[in-house]
Amino acid sequence: MEALAPPDPRDIARRFQIEPEVQWAGPHGNGHINATFLVACDGPGGVRRYLLQRINARVFGDPPALMENLGRVTRHVRARLAQEGVEDLERRVLALVPSEDGADFVQDGEGGYWRCFPFIEGTRTLAKVESAAQAFEAARAYGAFQRLLGDLPPPSLVPTIPHFHDAGLRFQAFHAALEQDLHDRANQAVPEIRFALENRALAEFFAGFIARGDMRERIVHNDTKLDNLLFDAAADEALCVVDLDTVMPGLPLYDFGDLARSAACGAVEDEFRLDKVCVEPNLFGALAKGFLDGTGDGLNAVERENLVGATQVFAYTLGLRFLTDFLEGDSYFRIHREGHNLDRARVQFALLRDLQAREDELRAAATR
Repeated sequence: MEALAPPDPRDIARRFQIEPEVQWAGPHGNGHINATFLVACDGPGGVRRYLLQRINARVFGDPPALMENLGRVTRHVRARLAQEGVEDLERRVLALVPSEDGADFVQDGEGGYWRCFPFIEGTRTLAKVESAAQAFEAARAYGAFQRLLGDLPPPSLVPTIPHFHDAGLRFQAFHAALEQDLHDRANQAVPEIRFALENRALAEFFAGFIARGDMRERIVHNDTKLDNLLFDAAADEALCVVDLDTVMPGLPLYDFGDLARSAACGAVEDEFRLDKVCVEPNLFGALAKGFLDGTGDGLNAVERENLVGATQVFAYTLGLRFLTDFLEGDSYFRIHREGHNLDRARVQFALLRDLQAREDELRAAATR
């Protein structure tokens, strides 16, 4: 049977309620999961741009449930911001463009799911924070996103990637890869394996709090990278939280730990000079203050006291994932050289060592 030609994004765009004259559509951004296109349309008010995305069903196994989540989240956040008197809502929250029949998505001839958003003009993303002010804004925006979803009516959102941040399962996968050592690589990572085993208590860090009732799940973003925020192009103000596919039940500190792990350290993910891998206390303090400001009274006392611990868990878990992939033959993370995943694991473990050594200093920075 002859293979079907891939869908033309211009034809898909015309199935949404946008301006009828689609000028062009081309690939957009650096995402590695969903296929994203920038679409330009000519209408009565001039050229308008949209983002068109084809959902990766291999990663997100239930696209209709994901889109149900997305529709509920975006509409609820918009309503809450309107209640608070926030202006310029078109730049503050994503909006789904309805399809011709009023749905939040369309399907192509291959069964693929597509969605469309108005492009938010006058914004930029950050590769890294360059100041404490930017760090504060990034964390404040993610914290406020949690706060706005705190009263989302039931039912709960569907988990789009089950056990996404389950550090215990990540440790189990690492241990299985170590025992099998199918590619005879364990002898190349002896210090890293020893460090991972010595710090295995971090894999149960959150589970202990959950068991004691000190932490409970709420609706959180779950993927708080810097480039999942849109900043005003002319100022250091975080405007809009994007990439909402992983918004689902999780612990509030997932969002802080994930953000602080990357934003409070200036080193690149595969830095060779491990002495350059360190946390910057001023940035960590700004992140903590911003997150607490954004969440308001949404965190309990135990959660507020464990911002540093959450960051340690995320450095440890990502290091485990890189080390596991190295042992398994580099089957998950894309690599660009031999030993790339082992280098990445070393960076995360170096960061964890620094987080542990500076724990008291970071706690003080978060409360100043």
